[in-house]
Amino acid sequence: MTSSRPAGPRQPTLEDVARSAGVSRATVSRVVNGTRNVDPEIQKIVQEAVAATGYVPNRAARSLVTRRTDSVALVFSVPDHHAADDPFLGQVFTDPFFGRIVGGLLTVLRPRGVHPVLMLADSEEARRGLVAGLRREHTDGVVLVSIAPDDPLPVLLTEAGLPAVLFGRPPTRSPISFVDVGQQAGARLAAEHLLARGCRRIATIAGPSDSPAGRDRLAGFREAMAAHGHPAAVSVEGDFTQEGGERSMRRLLAEHPDTDGVFAANDLMGQGALHVLRDHGRRVPDDVAVVGFDDSSAALASRPPLTTVRQPVEDMAAEMAKLLMALIDDPAQQSRSVIFKTTLVRRASA
Repeated sequence: MTSSRPAGPRQPTLEDVARSAGVSRATVSRVVNGTRNVDPEIQKIVQEAVAATGYVPNRAARSLVTRRTDSVALVFSVPDHHAADDPFLGQVFTDPFFGRIVGGLLTVLRPRGVHPVLMLADSEEARRGLVAGLRREHTDGVVLVSIAPDDPLPVLLTEAGLPAVLFGRPPTRSPISFVDVGQQAGARLAAEHLLARGCRRIATIAGPSDSPAGRDRLAGFREAMAAHGHPAAVSVEGDFTQEGGERSMRRLLAEHPDTDGVFAANDLMGQGALHVLRDHGRRVPDDVAVVGFDDSSAALASRPPLTTVRQPVEDMAAEMAKLLMALIDDPAQQSRSVIFKTTLVRRASA
């Protein structure tokens, strides 16, 4: 007695694609496996043939050939000692800033068939375990977004030999590629705009002093104020959350009730400051003008809409993905940094 497998539609093969494209099987394999130095015109012809034939690469076989998994880790590194039900973590993942990063990354990764895998590092143990896990799972590379003070991950990743790109300047010297914005220049824009409006008692709600962005924005603000004859400008430290902006604004009104201009080091804190000013009967911008930083959805949701310093987060994230893919293609590359310019977006708050 003999048996036969049920007949069904035959899956297209590399040979089918090669015949359709009029090239060799080896050429098709090089294009499908993402090998560099393939003529762009030939690459286009092969990709069209792949689409026409319906060929689907065998991901497991491809991984054996290329030693890639076509996945990269998107790691959010946050301050330690936050429980799983801590509201802080909810704020991290609902912050519009992080959504903009994901959107920018996908514009580059998706067309290349690369999938980001979200990971969270919220303790020293988690960070060291994460690096070991990434090496064990052969993840192709890492996009790191860190708001943890003195985060060791940039150093740990480079020591482990993992291709990695960081959003923002690393907190300590590290040979890791990163993308950042002109933080100090952006803060100077904010201060100079408030001064140009005629504000004279200007304060800042600064970011955390243990974060590079917080320190740089405060330095840029102070530099601009000193250059215009205000060397002792008031600052209070916030934490980049709306609630932190509210607390800091209440403190400013209590300790410096004559404040007539506020630079909030991010839009969420600016939004919180506006809530408190409204509750205290201060007219914005007539009594107090407010400028934020980021140009996130929080700036548009504020009442009145928030004048802010724009950092092009989506473009920065896309550049991170490009740098990472280049590192994955050629691990011998030197680390690089790309710095984007800021612009002032004028709205009703200042």
